[in-house]
Amino acid sequence: MPPKGRRFDPQRRARIIDAALGLIADEGVAGTSHRKIAARADVPLGSMTYHFASIDELLREAFSRFTGAVIARFERRLGAAHGIAEARLAVADLVHEDLFATRADLVLTHELYALAAREPAYRELIDEWVRRSQEALGRHFDADTARELDALIEGLTIHRALGTRSGDDRELTLDAIRRITAGAGGAE
Repeated sequence: MPPKGRRFDPQRRARIIDAALGLIADEGVAGTSHRKIAARADVPLGSMTYHFASIDELLREAFSRFTGAVIARFERRLGAAHGIAEARLAVADLVHEDLFATRADLVLTHELYALAAREPAYRELIDEWVRRSQEALGRHFDADTARELDALIEGLTIHRALGTRSGDDRELTLDAIRRITAGAGGAE
């Protein structure tokens, strides 16, 4: 039996990561600290250093979980598509339904971009995200088209999330997708 006063908490590490992501979404990386995360996760402050050697390790783990979830949405959507026509619709669905579905998704993505601009360890997360996104697109399109679509998805999701008119129109999105995919690897 554990010593009296200690409670067995197998979900503590996951709660800490969840709390870190929530705090980053609310206050940004600059507003994130061990103390704030521990309070949000409802864990003793000492649990932070037990589970994570540093705040940087915790941030990398949190952003790794976040990017993994985004990639999984991407892979599910494109994996369900059969043929070019469905793949084009899947790309539009990613832009208009799946990616940056919440304000937290938008903030977490941009906080990660800011970290990646400064720190190589975070660039590795972005590189993996891009590689897997383009790999999922590559199930339906050639490599050059997959890169172009990935850039289109990135730009349009940002426009949509920030409320610009250019990102709101699904028909314009589909038109852009059709034009990009009309060439090699995307012709019907």
